[in-house]
Amino acid sequence: MAIALIVAAITDIKSRHISNKLNLAIALGAPVFWIASDMAFWPDMVWQIGIATVVFTIFAGMFAIGAMGGGDVKLLTAIALWLHWLTLIQMLVIMSIAGGVLTLLMITAKKIQKTEGPVKVPYGVAISFAGLWIINERYFNHFT
Repeated sequence: MAIALIVAAITDIKSRHISNKLNLAIALGAPVFWIASDMAFWPDMVWQIGIATVVFTIFAGMFAIGAMGGGDVKLLTAIALWLHWLTLIQMLVIMSIAGGVLTLLMITAKKIQKTEGPVKVPYGVAISFAGLWIINERYFNHFT
C-alpha cells in the first residue's frame, strides 16, 4: 500500500488525477491483508466494508459540492478498507492538517506567481502523506 500511496501523490501532483486502476489495486489488496491478518468474516471484514461505505458516502458528498475530487474520494475509500476505524480517524485528522498546510502553500505560490483562477490543490498528496504517516507510525513512536 505504501508504494501505491507514493504513486498516488506523484500522479496527483503531475496531472491532478488519481488513477481508478491504482485505487482498485489498493482496494483489492485489502481482502488479502484481511486474510493474512486472520480477520474473521463476521464481524471484522463486514465491519471494514461498512467503514469504507461510510467514508465513501461522506466524501462523495464533499465531491458533490466541489470540495474534493473523485479520485480523492476513491483513494480514501480504498484506504478505509485497510484501517481500523480508530486508526482511520487518526489518518483523517493528519490528512486535514496536511491538506490545510498544502492549501496555504498553494495559495501563497499562486499569489507570488500572480496567476488568476481558482487554486487546484492536489489533495491526494495530503491523503497519501497521512496514509504513509499512519503506516509508519509505529516506527516514529518506537520509544513509547
